[in-house]
Amino acid sequence: MLRSYAILMDGAFVLKRLKARLKRHPTATDVVTESDRIRSLPVLGRLSLLRIDFYDAPPATRLIRNPIDGQEINLGRTDVHRRCQALQDALALTPDHALRLGETDVRGWWMNGRRIRSLVGLPHPRSLQPTDIEPDIQQKGVDLRIGLDIARLSLREHVEVIVAVTGDSDLVPAFKFARREGVRVYLDHMQSGVKVALKVHADLVL
Repeated sequence: MLRSYAILMDGAFVLKRLKARLKRHPTATDVVTESDRIRSLPVLGRLSLLRIDFYDAPPATRLIRNPIDGQEINLGRTDVHRRCQALQDALALTPDHALRLGETDVRGWWMNGRRIRSLVGLPHPRSLQPTDIEPDIQQKGVDLRIGLDIARLSLREHVEVIVAVTGDSDLVPAFKFARREGVRVYLDHMQSGVKVALKVHADLVL
């Protein structure tokens, strides 16, 4: 086995944590700064980097219609699409970084709890507005790709250590598999609250 390591970054998780920390939309530069932080950890000093994989889904591009006022929205021409595409394009060209994409699923519309409470709140309930609802856009296949890559890296003995940057406890089975194959799994949850099971099945919590 090569004395090397790989960093696997759960993109949606990383971007959410960076946005909370920076109080703005993160950029590719922010993601690279985060991966550089991990690379500089003393515990990885004796190993060489294989690659940094960033798992995400492409931004949605569908044409959808607001069910309240009938207004059409081209998701491919929104600021969200522009920011997401720019970040992914930049990461794809960054040395030592690879972009691993799942799929994007537009499932309709949703309303957050705060707006629901404002509609039924007393003593001044209000009428439903088009801006109360948002497109329900979700990622598909991202967790599966992370899990499969953990298994592939372990079986082919490409690395000695896998650093998983995530807060998703669905990856516990993949962690268990890697450890059974003799690969050490390090967890970086970016100081977020995660389930104990995720920590239990990592060899080291960074």
